[in-house]
Amino acid sequence: MIQAMQNLEAAFGEIARTRMADVPILNPALRVEAVGFRAWEGKLIGVLVTPWMINLVLLPGKDAPLIPLKLDEKKVWIFPSGEYDFMGLNEPAIGTCHICSLISPVTEFATHDEAVAVAQEILITLFTEDAHNNELTTRIDDARLKGEAISRRNLSRRDFLRMPFMGG
Repeated sequence: MIQAMQNLEAAFGEIARTRMADVPILNPALRVEAVGFRAWEGKLIGVLVTPWMINLVLLPGKDAPLIPLKLDEKKVWIFPSGEYDFMGLNEPAIGTCHICSLISPVTEFATHDEAVAVAQEILITLFTEDAHNNELTTRIDDARLKGEAISRRNLSRRDFLRMPFMGG
């Protein structure tokens, strides 16, 4: 598992230094980090923090490969908190993986530690049943209407996976 996380970080670190180097949405406070990867159904699941996005990443396990997805193809993976649409990614340095976009861009984060804390909360919530509630939806909608930064609001663990960018 450690090797898979190191490969993921190295591959996206290289992407950050090359393909993403001059993209204006980069948050200079953030760096590439694989957060909280754990075994799940023979595969590895965790969150990838980068200066331009935070995504769930599903990596193949030793005996549980992932089917490559075409560019416009999605795969639904079911976790205790609900169903999530993943897209395919086949990066030569890491091979086939599935990703679920969580937050992009990540310009609202003031520090890397703040982004990692959100990633950790996302993973806790991903494996918590019944992450949906109407009060949360109301709070998020209210914040957006007022023009407040959602990441700066005092949200619970479950709030992160219910945010509109998660399709919840």
